[in-house]
Amino acid sequence: MTTSTAERALELTAARLPFVHATVVRAQEPTSARAGDDAVILADGSIEGFVGGVCAETSVRAAAMDTLRNGDSMLLRVLPEDSAEFPVAPGALVVVNPCHSGGAIEIFLRPVLPKPLIGVSGSSPIGQAVTALADFLDFEVTRDYQGAAAVVVAGLGRDEERAIRAALDARVPLIALVASHTRSMILLDAMGLSPEERDRIRPHAGIAIGARTPKEIALSVLAEIVQELRTGALAAPAVTPAASHAEAAAFAKAEPEFVAGPTLPVGPATSPTTAAVQAAETAIDPVCGMTVVIGPDTPHGVVGGQDFWFCCPGCRIKYTKA
Repeated sequence: MTTSTAERALELTAARLPFVHATVVRAQEPTSARAGDDAVILADGSIEGFVGGVCAETSVRAAAMDTLRNGDSMLLRVLPEDSAEFPVAPGALVVVNPCHSGGAIEIFLRPVLPKPLIGVSGSSPIGQAVTALADFLDFEVTRDYQGAAAVVVAGLGRDEERAIRAALDARVPLIALVASHTRSMILLDAMGLSPEERDRIRPHAGIAIGARTPKEIALSVLAEIVQELRTGALAAPAVTPAASHAEAAAFAKAEPEFVAGPTLPVGPATSPTTAAVQAAETAIDPVCGMTVVIGPDTPHGVVGGQDFWFCCPGCRIKYTKA
């Protein structure tokens, strides 16, 4: 990773902004990129750095959106139009660029997503065990519930109602209450919760594994949270492209010539508990067939009352005049 890209990656990670680190691993002349060139692509589709000319960059930005949505790394191979067929393999994507200069290029795309936030209330042995195990599972523990994927209430009778109310007001989708079935029902009934609020609370939280010690109970509670994240039933609030662009601008240090197009999302690899990211939408250029990221700088035209997006002004002119 180049120094400037590494610094930018640290800034984005600290700001909890999702992005993709793209690295050129092989380049065949006459492409303008060289092995080792790299860039970061943000969640709104913008790119900072250099991984090739406009055609290669367009394909990189579009593929980066897929990696942000599924959290999987990808090897992207960009080929000229007359290139021999390249076998498709898991984790690899092949695109053919009709406007490519003629050389082939391979780029490794690695998404870096913010760790999901887990709120923990209570300094009991169970609360301490949850905090320690959450760190091991690549959660980020917070005492501020805003944006949290889940909150574990482990006060064991101390300050539980306040913690539950704060988590509900913060729109936390899952609140795990560590208490017996009987005490959970008494506590929740006394709070006068709405049906929607009650549905977000898991009384006597945790998967039934026969847990007895604080560490075992913490394991059962976090296992339930991971299960919800894995199955898609639970997700932290998504990072929207608009928010990413606004916050990214505040942290930007890249030179203007290294920024092109609209904006989309290096650090630790994504984990099973990584929160979902809302990436920018893409469209197919009706002239050349390239996949392009839809953004404010993407060439756009309306034909027959239908919107179309293009890889370059040339394709737009050709199509709108057809």
